[in-house]
Amino acid sequence: MFKRALVTLSAKEASIQLLSRRDHGEYELYQKLIYKGYDEKAVNDAINFCLEHHYLDDLRYAKSQIRQHVHKGHGERRIRQELQQKRVADSVVEQAMEEEPQDWFELAKQVAEKKFKGQKAIDLKENAKQVRFLQYRGYSFEQIDYALNAYQDD
Repeated sequence: MFKRALVTLSAKEASIQLLSRRDHGEYELYQKLIYKGYDEKAVNDAINFCLEHHYLDDLRYAKSQIRQHVHKGHGERRIRQELQQKRVADSVVEQAMEEEPQDWFELAKQVAEKKFKGQKAIDLKENAKQVRFLQYRGYSFEQIDYALNAYQDD
C-alpha cells in the first residue's frame, strides 16, 4: 500500500540511533556501521564523536554486560570470554569486574539449586552432567565443587 521513503542517515546519526536503544562496545558499533555500508572514515568519525560526547563507553558497556550475564546465571569465565569476543580490552574487563563485584561461589550455588532443584547426583553420570552444565555456564572447578556440595549437604 504505502511505500516508505528510505531515510538515509549519516554514520553519526546511525550510531546515535543504535546507542539510544542500548549500550554497544566500540568494536560492536564499528562492525554494525560497516555492515550497514558506511565507509571506514565516516564510521571512525562517528565513533570518535560518540566517544567525545560519552555516548560510547566500553567500561559502561562491560559493566552492563556483566550485570546481564549474572542475571542469566553465567559465571566469570563465560562473561570474560564473551567480552573478549566483543573485543573489549582486558584492562577494561578487569576494571568492570572490580566495579561489579560478585560472589561467584554463591551464584554458582544458586544456579545449581535452581537447575537441579536440590537433587543430589545419583551416580557418576548424573554428577558429570551437573558439572558440565556449570562448566558451560562459566564456573571454575572450585566454584562447581562448592555449589554441588553445598546444596547436597543441606
